[in-house]
Amino acid sequence: MPDRPRLLVVVPSETAPPARLGQWLRDAGLELDERHLDAGDPLPADLAGHDGLLVMGGPQSSVDDDATSGLGPVRDLLARALADRVPTLAVCLGAQLLAQAGGGRVRVGADGPEVGAALVAKRDAAEHDPLFGPLPLSPDVVQWHHDEISELPAGATLLASSPRYAHQAFCTGRACYGLQFHVETTPEIVREWAEGDPEGIASTRLDAPTVAERAAAVHPDVEEVWAPFAARFADLVRATSTTGV
Repeated sequence: MPDRPRLLVVVPSETAPPARLGQWLRDAGLELDERHLDAGDPLPADLAGHDGLLVMGGPQSSVDDDATSGLGPVRDLLARALADRVPTLAVCLGAQLLAQAGGGRVRVGADGPEVGAALVAKRDAAEHDPLFGPLPLSPDVVQWHHDEISELPAGATLLASSPRYAHQAFCTGRACYGLQFHVETTPEIVREWAEGDPEGIASTRLDAPTVAERAAAVHPDVEEVWAPFAARFADLVRATSTTGV
């Protein structure tokens, strides 16, 4: 389809593909240009030719040095998105890299991993945000992270929190959004994560099948809330593509 706004999608790991989020964004009219780092896909030096940016998660740690993690180019691209005012959505690892790109801080989670089906709570500022305003007060999400965003970038707006980790969603710059949690997963993806992360599972005091089953049970509710959120993000990308600002 001609004239569809182009979204650059950075996939740091094949274990965390865009999955349902990618489909929701396509359904909302975006063309996705996926770059899979595990497959050796190159990242562009800038966002010329793209109207928005999506950065997914992965098992890498943003607190590791770049030589170990290989994440330096992704962080640089997020810094470019901030500088160029490009609409951005960054998920889990992506959100941590976005926080770092804006001058925030990430560390190993002080209270251990946060894993499985969960609720997050909107903050007051979210009511005035074009993407977060229509969300319910406590939407369902899937958590799966060992590191935490310990400090947001200066001037960032906190949009959602959880009892364990305060910085669950934020907006920085003109329209760059970070989600510490996942909304894109399928039951199959979560089952693979549960089977491959004994440390994370141990933090829940449940077994892996139970964690996976409980996450699978909330996926319909996640879709009901977050598919419209994805459409609102697509509208933001489209508006930028149209206005060029």
